[in-house]
Amino acid sequence: MNNLRPFLTTEPERRQSLFHSVVVAALATDALTTNETATPQQFPVKETTMKTNGTTVAHAGEAIALTRDELVARLIRAGELDISGEDQAEIDSYFDTRNFRFHGPDGFEADYEGLTNYFKSIRAAFDDRSIRRGIVIAEGDYVTCQTWIEGKFVREFAHSPVGVLPPNGQHIVWDLINIFRFDDQGRIVEEWVRTDNRSFLRQLGAQGQ
Repeated sequence: MNNLRPFLTTEPERRQSLFHSVVVAALATDALTTNETATPQQFPVKETTMKTNGTTVAHAGEAIALTRDELVARLIRAGELDISGEDQAEIDSYFDTRNFRFHGPDGFEADYEGLTNYFKSIRAAFDDRSIRRGIVIAEGDYVTCQTWIEGKFVREFAHSPVGVLPPNGQHIVWDLINIFRFDDQGRIVEEWVRTDNRSFLRQLGAQGQ
């Protein structure tokens, strides 16, 4: 894991204290809905803007030099696409699809296929979907952030914490803290999520299950 740092930071950056290496991105307050075309340039914060619109993909085994700002921008773009579902091939390019591991609340574990199926179930069950990030902190090959995913619960949700649930027509908010680890090609290889499942189930109409 430590061999990633030469590709992501300069030597002076690595000597900085954690305080000076923190990237805090206050993103646009207006959430991006699924009816919009998402590009990193839509976010007015300079720290989270990628240099190009294109997807950055390294050849197999080739390390690429990405700044913290670029890693954060890739993370933001990946989240937008997971919620919209507009381009699965581009979504895949932001992840190490073979080695990715997801660690969720209550000991829940999943691989990339499991994560993909979860977002498919969100898109199937919720309309008016959006995602926004709050405080973003990057250090080395890790990025952590506040995340809010929202949508109107209008169809059956197959991947709730308690299994299949019928719709209740309510506006639902996932309130999350995410930690992401990137590999030396700028792909997300691991993710940890913490959230309040009790509050989430209450919104879904399944409190007590």
